[in-house]
Order: sequence, then C-alpha cells, then structure tokens
Amino acid sequence: MEIEPAEEVKEPPRIHRLDESVVNRIAAGEVIQRPVSAVKELVENSLDASSTSISVLVKDGGLKLIQVSDDGHGIRYEDLPILCERHTTSKLSKYEDLQSIKSMGFRGEALASMTYVGHVTVTTITRGQLHGYRVSYRDGVMENEPKACAAVKGTQIVIENLFYNMIARRKTLQNSADDYTKIVDLLSRFAIHHIDVSFSCRKHGAARADVHSVATPSRLNAIRSVYGLLVAQNLIKIEASDNDPSSSVFEMDGFISNSNYVAKKTTMVLFINDRLVECTALKRALEVVYVATLPKASKPFIYMSITLPPEHVDVNVHPTKREVSLLNQEVIVEKMQSVVESVLRNSNESRTFQEQTVEATPSVPSVTNNDLHLSPSPSGSKSQRVPVNKIVRTDSSDPAGRMHAYLYKNPQKYLGRDSSLTTVRSSVRQRRNLKETADLTSIQELINDIDSKCHSDLLDIVRQSTYVGMADDVFALLQHNTHLYLANVVNLSKELMYQQVLCRFAHFNAIQLSEPAPLQELIMLALKEEDLDLESNENDELKKKIAEMNTQLLKQKSEMLEEYFCIFIDSDGNLSRLPILLDQYTPDMDRVPEFVLCLGNDVEWEEEKNCFQSLAAALGNFYAMHPPMLPNPSGKGLEFYRKRKHGKHTQDKGNYSCHVDGTAEKDEFEHELLSEAETAWAQREWSIQHVLFPSMRLFLKPPNSMASNGTFVRVASLEKLYKTFERC
Repeated sequence: MEIEPAEEVKEPPRIHRLDESVVNRIAAGEVIQRPVSAVKELVENSLDASSTSISVLVKDGGLKLIQVSDDGHGIRYEDLPILCERHTTSKLSKYEDLQSIKSMGFRGEALASMTYVGHVTVTTITRGQLHGYRVSYRDGVMENEPKACAAVKGTQIVIENLFYNMIARRKTLQNSADDYTKIVDLLSRFAIHHIDVSFSCRKHGAARADVHSVATPSRLNAIRSVYGLLVAQNLIKIEASDNDPSSSVFEMDGFISNSNYVAKKTTMVLFINDRLVECTALKRALEVVYVATLPKASKPFIYMSITLPPEHVDVNVHPTKREVSLLNQEVIVEKMQSVVESVLRNSNESRTFQEQTVEATPSVPSVTNNDLHLSPSPSGSKSQRVPVNKIVRTDSSDPAGRMHAYLYKNPQKYLGRDSSLTTVRSSVRQRRNLKETADLTSIQELINDIDSKCHSDLLDIVRQSTYVGMADDVFALLQHNTHLYLANVVNLSKELMYQQVLCRFAHFNAIQLSEPAPLQELIMLALKEEDLDLESNENDELKKKIAEMNTQLLKQKSEMLEEYFCIFIDSDGNLSRLPILLDQYTPDMDRVPEFVLCLGNDVEWEEEKNCFQSLAAALGNFYAMHPPMLPNPSGKGLEFYRKRKHGKHTQDKGNYSCHVDGTAEKDEFEHELLSEAETAWAQREWSIQHVLFPSMRLFLKPPNSMASNGTFVRVASLEKLYKTFERC
C-alpha cells in the first residue's frame, strides 16, 4: 500500500516595512499619472498664487520638458528647503480646514511626487526682492543651496525627463502627440473658466502657441478665442439655482450647445467651486437629454460652473483630485437635467415649428422678376437631408444671425392680408427650418443634377487622393493609389464653391466687410478693368449709366440676396456682407468688382431655377482659388518687382544690373509690393492644401465634364517609375 507524502506546509509571507524611497515612488505614480497630470497640478498652483498670466512650454509631450511660468506672488526664500517635501503646504494646517478649503491644492504631494519621477528646477521671486532664487530638487530634497539669479515676477517650474526611472510607464507614453493634445485640452478648459487670467501653451521650438487666451470680461469671448467661432455661435446660456437646505443648495451658470452644433464626441467642461473636475453621472444625464431632445446634436458642448457651500463638497476622494463627492448629488444632477431639458426644448421650439397650413399659398409658387425674393412654402417633394450644423444661426454677436435678419419692414408684402400669429409663425418657420427651406423645387433639381452627373471614378480619386504640392500656378499634384495626377485647382474650387452655395442655400455664416463698399464704384472699377483702351474717356457716360442701372437692379433684389445668399446690400447701395462658403477661407477681395458686375450682367433674374443657378455660378467663380492678381514672385514674375531706372540701359546678369558704362550695382526691388505678393501666394497655397483639398474630400461631387476638360490629367504611374529606377 502506497503512502502519499504529506503536503508541505507553507509559512505565511513576512510583512515588512517598505523603504521610504519605494513608498514615495509608488505614491508619485498615483499622483502624476501622465505629463498632463503634472501640468494640471502646476497650473492649479499658479492659480492659487493669484497669477494673471500662465504660460506652458512642452517638449515631446511633456516627457522631455514641462515648463510652467506665472506672475503670481512667488515662493518665499525660507520655504524653499521644504518646498518639495511630502505633505508640506500653505493651503491648510488641520484636517477640519478641508471642510472650507477653497484652494486647488491642499495635500502637499504634487511637487514632491514630481521630484521622485523627474528632475525639477524652481526659479522664483517674491515682491520687493532685488533678485530671485533658483534651486533643483530630487527625491523630495534640494540638490544644492538656492542660488541668486535674475528672475521676473512670479515662479517658473521646470520638469525634465519625466518618468526617467519608471521604464514601463515611460514606454506606455511614447505617443507624445497624444499627450500634448491632452495638455492643450486641459489649458483650453482652464482658459474659458478663469477669464481673468491669460493662458498660453506651445510646443518647444514652435513659433505660435496652440492655446493663446487673454483676460476678457466675457465668457463667450473666451470660448470663441479658444474653441473657435463655430462653437461660440452655437451656444445657449443657462442658469439655475436652488436654496433649499433640505434638498440642495447650489448656483450654476454656463453654456450648452444648440441644435446647430454637431461633433463626434461630447465636450463637457465642468468646474465645481472653481475646481476642474469630472462628474460621470451629470455627463450621462445631460447626454440623455440631448439624445431625447436633439437627436442629431446628441454630442454636445457643455460648459458649467457650479458653486456649492464648501462643506457640501468632499474634494479628497481621488489621487489627482479629478473627481469630487457632492452632498445630495442625485438631487442636484436631476435638477440640472431638468433645466437643460427645458432650455433645449424652448430653443428648439423657437427654431422649428410644427407644420401649419397657410391659406392661399400654393405649394410651389411661380416666381417672377418682381416677386423673386418671396419665400415659397415647402413643396410636396421629399425633403433634402441636411446636416444640423447648417441650420440658421442665432448667435446674437454674429450680424448674419441676428433676429432682425428675419423681420421685414413691410410684412404684408410677404404675408398677404392675413397677419394673424399663425401666419407669421408659418412664414418664420419656412425661413428657420432648414429642411423646408432647402426643399425649394428649383434647389432640389439643381442638387439632383449634381448627383446625377457625378463621375464615380473621379469621385474616388477626390476622396482617396493625397495632396503632394503645387506643380505650377494652376495645377496641383495629387497621388491616388500608384498614379500621379495634375489637378486644376481653379476648376475644382469653382465647382466646389458652386455646389456649396446650393447645399448651404439660405444658411450661410457671414463675412463682414470692414467698410461698406458702394456698388456703383465697384461696377465702375470692373468696367474700367475690362476696357483695354485705358486713356479713352468716350465711353465714361455709358459706363456710368451701366453702373447706375446695375446698382438699382441689385438694390431691388437685395432682400432675396440677403435671405438666400447672405449678400447684404443696404438701401444706399452699399455692399457690407458676403457669405462664408468654406470655413477658414476668405475670397480674394480684389475680385469683388468683377463679382458685383457679374451679378448685374450675368444673372438670369426672370426664372427661379436659372436665377439660383447663375447666382451660384457667380459666387463659385468669385470664391474660386484663382492665382492672385500680382505675378508669382517665386518664378519669372520676380522681374515684375524690380525697380526700373529711367535713362539707363541695363542687361541682367544674375542679381546685378550691368550699365553701359561698365559699372554694376545690386538689383533693387519694390519690397513692399514684393512682400504683399509673397504673402498672397503663400496664403493661396496654404488654403489649397489645408482648406480646398480637405473640403473636396468631404463635399465635392466632380461632374462628368471634368474627365474630359483637362481638370484631371494623369501624368505618371509610380509602378513604372519604380521599375525605371530599378533599372538605373
């Protein structure tokens, strides 16, 4: 009989005290999780120091270098020895102070943690000192005595080689672009809340800052400066408060996006008692409201600032202070959800009314020369699906979106004799509801023409090609798969702008001219440019008569031009506003006279469809990316900018002019004109690369004609080129 061996009894492992350096490094890894964690702690310290200007410099996503500079009150010399020790702070002295804490920091762990995972250098000066002090820290202690140095007001903290002693952490953070994006996002959030502080953030070696905000009294201006006009103009102000001690006590104000705003992900900026935090419960509750109320805008932009009694907030629940715990959190979230839902529903109702029938209004009214500007009722055809971000604007700061743009001096002219509230609402609805407005039969037909004439192969090239560069003044080089193409950017941009006019019909943002431009003077300029005989004055009277007639015509059509195309002409015949067809792109204003003349001469005003088509074509030609008027200074056009010297015969030899008397002098150029030309051509090339081609990939449907009119020319096959190179 086999006897089984007895199991070996294992002794329980011994518990031992960790070395202090190990403890500190583990704790540091919790507090400083990523470079953005360090930036957040340092910026909050700067805010606690009453700074009015904070700048951040980052290298390699913060792994190589993080530099945060402020103009706060600085650090006292006698505090420098214990500055980076764990749990040293000026924010509180006993635990009960947490019940009323108002500062961002309070634990005294952040700076200490940074010294355990990076090399920290502090330069500071306090008010009244003749010089500052610089000192380096490692593992919580000074590496040397503070040294006197020149310094500007405030404190500068530099962290180098972050996570140098945490190999695994450093390997997981190799994507520096991702970490820098997080830092930019962090600074953007601080900038729109602390509007009395200037913020800047840039990469090391970069000339321009990626975040640059200045102190401003307006929260909306701060949002516009940081997140852009497209966000700011689509925001609604919200406010809420409660003062019931039995349920909740809070005050909240902020901005939420309306139905125009469309994004791929939710952006929620939440400050509680001026502390940047996250609240998953509140975020989900608000997203539910948007999904139920504005399905197409269900990824909103939300900024909220909530103020609660300090004793109702527990700030000590997360290592990085990213989250807080609120007293009666469920009640507060529910009340804020109700407020947001109410605001969104009211906003939605003011923008889009339920369909009502207006008596004596045909579904597709006939349009004549005299009543072309009327707003027809929705037709019975299937409505065109249009992205929500193209619905009418309601931003009070945007002249194109003010409410008076939808009011009429003489309502009876448009509404007939019935001036009841129902009729007025119906008329406004037709202009405010994008689907109904875009459902004009003529616009539908023009859009359908674009779809039916789209060349499928060219569409694939446009969608999948890579921009290589400009081959000359007109053609750009594109790569699609293994083929190279020359693409005529003038033809492409003209067609793209034409299609954008039709797709954005009646829903444009506006370019406000710095000064109103008289139509008559613009038309006279255009007529004189067309006249080859510049010294002839015989036709001046005829030109003047043409200018007067065209000005009167455009003044008559001004209401239609403003409502449908955002071209504003005042009663005195001055042009003051133009539409935006592509974001970040402004047309060449030197071509405004030609455009105005085209409106008067080339638009077919008598019939609706032809009118809209010719107007879209005129706008397309005006907004197309033509070569600038000035010759290209990078080629042979440079000769145009050389100064001519009268009375001397010159023969060009390189950069010198050789005179008949044998003397030579360096060429002189019209530097001001040359600089203007260089700027214009550089701006055009930037717009082609960063605006035109990205927009083409999204919006352009190339017509069949582009396959044969030289817009696209295949010039080479990379496969054949590679084989040629191999043989060489």
